[in-house]
Amino acid sequence: MSYSNIIYLLVVILLFTTSSTPDRPQLPFLYGLVFFLIKAVGFRELVRYVFRSYRIKEAPHYFAAEQKVSIAAVVSIAIDVYLLDCQYYFAKLPLTAKLPTFVGLAGILLFFFYLAIVWSEAAGAYYRVFGRAYRRLNFIANNLKLNVPIILPWLLISLLSDVLQLLHIPALSKFLGTAWGEGSVLITFFLILAVFFPLIITRLWGCKSLPPGETRSKIEEFCESQRLKYADIMSWPLFEGQVLTAGVIGVAGRFRYLLVTPALLRSMTPVEIEAVMAHEIGHVKKHHMQLYLYLFIGFGVFAQLSSYPVLYGLLNSNLFYKIVDLADKEPGSALAFASTIPMLILMIVYFRFIFGFFMRNFERQADLHVFEAMGDSRPLVNVLEKIGILSGNIRDVPSWHHFGIGQRVDFLEKCQNKTACIKKHNDKVKYALLFYTLTLLVSGVLLWKMPANILEGAPREKFAEAVLDRKIEEEPRNYVWYQLLGDLQQGRERYGDAVAAYEHALRLAPDNPEVMNNLAWVLLNADDKKVHNPEQALLLAHEAVRRKPTAYILDTLALAYWQNGFVESAISTEKEAIARDPDNRGYYEKQLELFESGSGEGEARRDN
Repeated sequence: MSYSNIIYLLVVILLFTTSSTPDRPQLPFLYGLVFFLIKAVGFRELVRYVFRSYRIKEAPHYFAAEQKVSIAAVVSIAIDVYLLDCQYYFAKLPLTAKLPTFVGLAGILLFFFYLAIVWSEAAGAYYRVFGRAYRRLNFIANNLKLNVPIILPWLLISLLSDVLQLLHIPALSKFLGTAWGEGSVLITFFLILAVFFPLIITRLWGCKSLPPGETRSKIEEFCESQRLKYADIMSWPLFEGQVLTAGVIGVAGRFRYLLVTPALLRSMTPVEIEAVMAHEIGHVKKHHMQLYLYLFIGFGVFAQLSSYPVLYGLLNSNLFYKIVDLADKEPGSALAFASTIPMLILMIVYFRFIFGFFMRNFERQADLHVFEAMGDSRPLVNVLEKIGILSGNIRDVPSWHHFGIGQRVDFLEKCQNKTACIKKHNDKVKYALLFYTLTLLVSGVLLWKMPANILEGAPREKFAEAVLDRKIEEEPRNYVWYQLLGDLQQGRERYGDAVAAYEHALRLAPDNPEVMNNLAWVLLNADDKKVHNPEQALLLAHEAVRRKPTAYILDTLALAYWQNGFVESAISTEKEAIARDPDNRGYYEKQLELFESGSGEGEARRDN
């Protein structure tokens, strides 16, 4: 498995979970389909060109080519999301209305389609470089088996989230509605899943219990000497078992599995196999699996914390709205796209550099366990040198997730001669984890102290105005958008803009009592003398009541009577409002007291 695929798949998941489903696609279906097919053919030709025989002669060439075309696949899926609006079509699939996760799953399957093109064309180059022949379908299937487990945790957790939203249990809904409710449930499920996930992966990969015999007995004896708890030692048929590797998965002893490929067992001496096991046991002794879970959860905290300033900045940015206007995009889609970019950068930086830093140094810690388990690093050095030669001369190939084999060998030999380097490295990891934990705690406190309404008020109002402006542009004859714009501007106390919006709505729907009432209410309550107009408000409110004599419109008419000096009419009209809406008599009675007091003009504030 290419560890880089973890980042690529996480990026794709981010694209689909942060982008919104558009109301309609930007391109007509046939145009979009033709564009998609042309792009798919172009992608295949690009992959063919990159993997041509004269370009791929050594392992570094192969890995570099694989990285280039994988990035091209991510770019291609981004075009499908942001230009071809594939989510619009995925949302038409069965069950997606109730289980939105299936929209993201469809997108990931589309990404696997691009990866399948990559793997199909890469099979020949893989044979030339590594000397292992696979039929294209087998090569694709093996790569799928390796990569599917990457998305399974996201898929299961997202489906759980969807199901929780569908359940209508009052106590559960109340708990999920709290600040940490849904997050705590999902994290708990994530931790439970982490315990049982190795059982799922080993079945998915087709692992079988290592047959009884001398090899298994020696591994069992060595594990017993190291006091290692495990569920089973399994043969790992990775690429038909031809890859030289081993692994350990599982955070709990009863669900922990030691995996080793047949090729590795054939290529190593018994002592070298013990050295491989010492490395894997080192991961367990240093609790690396648990720390990986910790690092994943940490990313969630950092991502959640960073999302607030990003959204706040975008919602308050005049530049953002100018770009939205120039690009002629839906504000919601533009906001999703713009907020995805910083999150995408954070994800790449976090997993490539922070997570990658810990991965490399955890691997080095696991290498160093050979000194504790065997007292000598030479067997593990021999293993690494053999892997470097037999895997296509990859000894000096750099790696972001492991140190290169040459680097690992050099460090082991350095520690063989100077054992103080072992403690120095373990201290380096310890202090790095301590610094990470302190940073995470500070981030957690900031997230906890973050005001729940940080995105309310001006940021949300500004965004709502952009959405309404877009709707008005799309449907200039629909009075509703002007009415809603007027309501928004009234709430922001921008009374002149509210009047302009209501008057435009009234020109489109001259008989609408709601618009008449809302315009009258602004004319009565505006503190701007240029806007305040009780005489016009009285005419509007009177006509609105004639068309729709509801309590809140009667209340507007009563206020208009009072501000125009018709006190008796105001009192009688307010009493009629009370009779029509006794549930809100408290508000109306306060208005009535105001009218009966005989004090100057009344000023009320309420939502209509």
